[in-house]
Amino acid sequence: MRKSKYTEEQIIGFLRQVEAGMPVKELCRKHGFSDASFYKWRAKFGGMDVSEARRLKELESENGKLKRLLAEAHLDIYALKTVLGTK
Repeated sequence: MRKSKYTEEQIIGFLRQVEAGMPVKELCRKHGFSDASFYKWRAKFGGMDVSEARRLKELESENGKLKRLLAEAHLDIYALKTVLGTK
């Protein structure tokens, strides 16, 4: 997945500017991103503070690690069943 060139703090700052009354088109043109990116960010980060966004990022990375561990465990179980056979 491609990493955004904007940090969570910057994205939340953009969202706050629109809440303060700046038009979306003008904000997107000024900072160089598309309307679609803005609306995607608003869906993900809308109503969040910076600390909540950081916590979300930590939870997403932890969730990814746990999914990989679970997949490896299932792969090990499957390999043992195939080698040893089942009754």
